Amino acid sequence: MELRQLLYFVTVVDSGSFSRGAVALDLAQPSLSRQIALLEADLGQRLLVRTGRGVNTTDAGEALLVHARAMLDISRRARDELREMDESPGGRIVVGMPPRVALGLSTPLIQRFREKFPRAVITVLEGLSVALRESLIAGRLDLALLFDPAPTPQLAFQPLMREKLWLVAPPKSKLPAKVGLSALANYPMVLPSAPNAIRHLLDSVLGPRQIQLQVLAEVGAVRTVLGLVATGVGCTILPESALGTAGDDPLPCAPIGPPSIWNALVLATPMARPATRLTRGTAQLLQELDFRHSYQA
Repeated sequence: MELRQLLYFVTVVDSGSFSRGAVALDLAQPSLSRQIALLEADLGQRLLVRTGRGVNTTDAGEALLVHARAMLDISRRARDELREMDESPGGRIVVGMPPRVALGLSTPLIQRFREKFPRAVITVLEGLSVALRESLIAGRLDLALLFDPAPTPQLAFQPLMREKLWLVAPPKSKLPAKVGLSALANYPMVLPSAPNAIRHLLDSVLGPRQIQLQVLAEVGAVRTVLGLVATGVGCTILPESALGTAGDDPLPCAPIGPPSIWNALVLATPMARPATRLTRGTAQLLQELDFRHSYQA
């Protein structure tokens, strides 16, 4: 029984058929079938039964599957641990960020990453916090910066920064020193479209209080939202860090509250996957960045 054969077996089970398993392994199907047959002969048990829709595991196959996954996981951990013994580990790490965070933080992060890990490669993927959260859970990301993510036992969250939300109005608008929650219903709004962390935060705070906003338009990007506000289409609600993208002429704005509405930027890491030296080092780099002055929304 070889680790390679166990990998082939697990891949066929996860793929649901020999043909899809062969594609996933980049292996000819007859070769894959032969390796599974050799594994069955070595164990003296039938592991898989072909059906019209793919394959099913036998009782012996189900029993082996548990052990095979464990042995493959131990093998991967041993390989990663040995690789980490190198003073400068190689490999690749993928970090997810919302666009307005990536705009200001990608450059300092990549510069510091190259200094600390010259043999490794970093990829920064941009997306909405909701989509990044799902990608992190699915294993497509190693780390992610997220705004106000929904709690889940699959991820650990470390708070990095909190900001108050502000009402932003068209040029020459007169706003009070502060805008109470109930008063927000009096302003026509241009808001980010769902799924969006700011929109979800507003709904979670205003919904239970039965405060309904006058939404005139929904757009995806914060810069577009501010552009529409600047032309007088309506007001919007954004965190303070987002106001820096409004252009040379600042728009009238006022903090919301009392009570204030706060958004939170967190560093999210997967609970199930063991952290490598590269992952831990990148997480440390992210925590050391100056969030209040580096990123613009």
